[in-house]
Amino acid sequence: MTPPAEGQTPTPPDVPAPQLSGEPQRRKRGVPEGLWLRCDACGATVFRKQVEQGLWLCPECGHHFYAPAAARIQQLLDTDSFEEWFADLAPCDPLGFADKRPYRDRLKEEQRKTGLTDACVVGRGYLRGRPLVFGLTDTAFIMGSMGSVVGEKLTRAIERATESRLPLVIISGSGGGARMHEGIFSLMQMGKVSAALARFHESGGLFISVLTNPTMGGVAASFASLGDIVIAEPKALIGFAGPRVVKSTIKMPLPPGFQTSEFLMAHGFVDRIIARPDLRPEISRLIDYCVR
Repeated sequence: MTPPAEGQTPTPPDVPAPQLSGEPQRRKRGVPEGLWLRCDACGATVFRKQVEQGLWLCPECGHHFYAPAAARIQQLLDTDSFEEWFADLAPCDPLGFADKRPYRDRLKEEQRKTGLTDACVVGRGYLRGRPLVFGLTDTAFIMGSMGSVVGEKLTRAIERATESRLPLVIISGSGGGARMHEGIFSLMQMGKVSAALARFHESGGLFISVLTNPTMGGVAASFASLGDIVIAEPKALIGFAGPRVVKSTIKMPLPPGFQTSEFLMAHGFVDRIIARPDLRPEISRLIDYCVR
């Protein structure tokens, strides 16, 4: 330390303030995780709560974010009208399958993360006062893939709709198709659900299939494409194999917008494209028009 000049007060060295005994350390406060979302379409950073309150749409461009099962039910059906069926059906591990980790452990983690027993929820509810049987697949649970429980729930729900002579609405959100972890037990669900839908159709039932982003693989190749009326949300990815797989297989460039809702509607695969805010009134009109 340099001695002070004559007449000057010595300047004390820079030392940290003393920490009093028992005084808690103050942590630097940051922004909590999950408060903001980045839109995949326009790149805007948007407030998560605002997105949730706006039907999980981007407030800047209207991009349709993923919406969890509970939000889908709340958005589409009348308040407190949904009665869930077969909630006790839970998946098992018939093959003892393991990839990076055992399938049994993966199921437990997905159940803890999503609060669902499997990727499918079915039941009965009301849409603007109209009774219907409702089902959905949630992409958050192993990409919404169709295992034995998903197929069983959908089949039972379709059979209930046949017996009750009620319209059927299924919202599909599956980027995983048939669930490879269950092998042939998963693949056979495609035929089982499709057969139940054939019987439903023969009885004169109305099936409205709603395709969301993404609807791929065995789900797109079975019940999701068998609707009497097939609706899609805007810009949803819909198809069997993904665009990269198709391109690498056929060794040719793909048309612009390949496997989007708009492309498939132009080629007759989809009947209508309806934005999420309009789904509820439009489905109610379709039921009124088709059900006598």
